[in-house]
Amino acid sequence: QLQLVESGGGFVRPGGSLRLSCKASGFALNTYAAGWFRQAPGKEREGVSCVLESSGTSYCPDSMPGRFTISRDDAENTIYLQMSSLQPEDTGVYYCAADSKPFRLLRDEAEYWGQGTQVTVSS
Repeated sequence: QLQLVESGGGFVRPGGSLRLSCKASGFALNTYAAGWFRQAPGKEREGVSCVLESSGTSYCPDSMPGRFTISRDDAENTIYLQMSSLQPEDTGVYYCAADSKPFRLLRDEAEYWGQGTQVTVSS
C-alpha cells in the first residue's frame, strides 16, 4: 500500500522555523515528483514548495514562498519542508503529495497525499 505520512507540525512563534517530514512507504519516493501544500483556515489548498522531480531537479513557480525549501533524503525515503521566518498567515494544515507526473502537482491533482500535519504560528 502506497502511503505518505507527515510529521513535525506544531506551534511556533512568529519569526520561528520548523521542519516538516513526509515519509513514504510502499514505493520509492525518488521515482516520483513530490511537493508540499497548505490549507489555511477558510481557504483553498495551495502549493507552498517547489516541485521536486525524481531526478532531483526542482521546478519553482514564481508564487512559491522563498522562505520554504523542499529536500529529499533517498536513504530515509522522506521529503522535508524547511520553513523559516514563519508568520501567522503560514498557519494551516500542511500536506505532502507525490505523483509520477510533475505537472499534476502543479495543478494540485497529485495521486498520493498524506494525512496532513497542523502548523500554528502565533504569538
